[in-house]
Amino acid sequence: MAGGVLRVAVPTPLRKLFDYRPPDGRAATDVAIGTRVRVPFGRRHLVGIVAAHAGHAEVEGGRLKSVQEVLDDVPVFPPELFELIDWAAGYYHHSLGEALSTALPALLRRGEAGDARGEAIYGLSATGRAAAADPPARAPRQAALLARLAEAGEGLSRAQLDAEEGDWAGPLRALRDKGWLAVTHRSCLPPPAASTVDGPEPNGEQHAAIAAITAAHGYQGFLLDGVTGSGKTEVYLRAIGAVLAQDRQALVLVPEIGLTPQLVERFRARLAVPIAVLHSGLNDSERLCAWQQAASGEARVVIGTRSAAFTPLPAPGLFILDEEHDASFKQQDGFRYSARDVLLLRGRRLGLPVVLGSATPSLESLHNVARGRLTRLRLSVRAGGARAPRMRLLDMRARTLRGGLAPLLWESIEKHLGEDGQVLLFLNRRGYAPVLSCHDCGWLPPCPRCDAHLVVHQRDNRLRCHHCGHEQALPRACPDCGSERLQPLGQGTERLEQELRKRFPDQTVLRIDRDSTRRKGALHEALEEARSGRARLLVGTQMLAKGHHFPDVTLVGIVDADGGLFGADFRAPERMAQQIVQVAGRAGRATRLGEVLIQTHSPEHPLLQSLIGNDYARLAEALLAERGAAMLPPFSAFALLRAEAHDSHIAQNFLRSAKREADRLGIAGVSILGPAPAAMTRRAGRHRFQLLLQSTDRAPLHRLLDAWLKRLDSLPSMRKVRWSLDVDPIEVS
Repeated sequence: MAGGVLRVAVPTPLRKLFDYRPPDGRAATDVAIGTRVRVPFGRRHLVGIVAAHAGHAEVEGGRLKSVQEVLDDVPVFPPELFELIDWAAGYYHHSLGEALSTALPALLRRGEAGDARGEAIYGLSATGRAAAADPPARAPRQAALLARLAEAGEGLSRAQLDAEEGDWAGPLRALRDKGWLAVTHRSCLPPPAASTVDGPEPNGEQHAAIAAITAAHGYQGFLLDGVTGSGKTEVYLRAIGAVLAQDRQALVLVPEIGLTPQLVERFRARLAVPIAVLHSGLNDSERLCAWQQAASGEARVVIGTRSAAFTPLPAPGLFILDEEHDASFKQQDGFRYSARDVLLLRGRRLGLPVVLGSATPSLESLHNVARGRLTRLRLSVRAGGARAPRMRLLDMRARTLRGGLAPLLWESIEKHLGEDGQVLLFLNRRGYAPVLSCHDCGWLPPCPRCDAHLVVHQRDNRLRCHHCGHEQALPRACPDCGSERLQPLGQGTERLEQELRKRFPDQTVLRIDRDSTRRKGALHEALEEARSGRARLLVGTQMLAKGHHFPDVTLVGIVDADGGLFGADFRAPERMAQQIVQVAGRAGRATRLGEVLIQTHSPEHPLLQSLIGNDYARLAEALLAERGAAMLPPFSAFALLRAEAHDSHIAQNFLRSAKREADRLGIAGVSILGPAPAAMTRRAGRHRFQLLLQSTDRAPLHRLLDAWLKRLDSLPSMRKVRWSLDVDPIEVS
């Protein structure tokens, strides 16, 4: 066919490319791979990505549709990034169109124009100012926009226009077409600091780590294994400084939005270069602008969360992934990729060093050290002469608790406050109490859509499900027996906050969890208050445990250490150990000695005994040995096929059919377990079951998945269920 054919990756779950004619007057090869195009797809019009060129179509010529519009002069995905995402879509067995779409800012996904010059600012031209003095009477929306732009003076950004009432897109286009609009551009990045501060002189271990990273020629993967407070960020800054001196860029990934403000502040104080920030807390315009500044090379350092792994960089020199053990680096829905593994592969393909940092390295990374795939760099002492905190277990068996805390913990809180210390209490359960109970008949409020009980949120007078979001008013009487003797059972962060306010009315108590930080900017404000020391009593969930520096904290109380000791998931002990070490590391980070008190009903448990001896490394060795004996990851590879439906029989029948199809393929070396119910069998009104695929070798597992997924698409029961495949899942129960 003259002109050739464009093969387009369309953002749908279908794992295939779709053929289109190029626009009239253009050859297919004129439209580069990685370019956005607008295409007809069924009754819709979608924005896809050109993935390949072909001489002829796979469908009859008469049925072939044409690309409606080519949206880019330059591809949004440079070749190295397109190939990386193509590999990731194949490895995780996901639609290439959806994978590419995931990697783009939302405005580019919707087909809006990108501009590497920065954020567009809309003002009035000379003719526009004249028109504003005599606005068009028959176009009231245009007249209102003219008046608004004239009033603004210096112009308005797209985000500012979006905040105005109504839809301004049509009137804006009309003003542009009449020549009344003047568009300028400004960088969305704050200007670099006029002067920078010097960092502390690195100690011997930091010097060795910096030297190893900066001496790397080509790809080398490093595990920066440093105890909490050992100065890993200083190593990052020095290594990034060496990269910037070569006029190259650095990409730094962090697990949580909450970690970025503190890190960005420190980086901007030390590095006199434009720094871009990419995370889901930005609005669409802010995210697009930061992405474009990174893609143009204007941003020399990019700091972001998981999806920033796919940021285009014209001059990359170093990749860093901080808190590499954190589960949030694995996407849990849609395109289920691991940012850690993607970043390692990207570094390998580009020939760049990649640094994974953690005080509690994942067992996968420690296994890769043992296999020679990563080089371990140790930071075994706290920087600046700070000492590791004293850790003690508080046996709660047969103890009388007040507000969920043992007497010794209350005494320690009083002591540290009296010595002008700051206290952090960690409890990984938000809400007032885990459940409400009727004292007379034992009734517990069930979630109508999940196999779970509703959680008490007393401040809002509500019961909420933390799994599906269902909520209802707090009842005044038991719906079963009519008794009004309803009582909250257990402890949540809201209840603990209330207890602290009663006990210490003169102290400022600050709670940091998902409920208290819903408003945009609330998390940043809360963390600033915690760091400043104005709030002397901090209460929070794991949001407080991840990498924050609170210099005044001298006491950490872990209210309940037993939650992860006996979990159904084989990763539960590892996660519990990491959580305890991370939150304990918030204590005593400055000159004062810190203390950590851990409440438990299992003080003899080997995991806790290892941790109070500050020996995470020995514990990790023991856990790795257990995994090896049981042939669990990282000694084998897993894939999980999940199915959910309103009828449990439909979900199970689909998985049984899927298992029969896998057996028929006859690929040796892969075992399939199930169907089995998920840990929470009913969630959001759907019944959930799964098949677990396991192999000691990834090759046969992926051969099976390649052939198997094509068969699953043709199963009659496929359309009756929601199903997904998760390769290298981090949740298997």
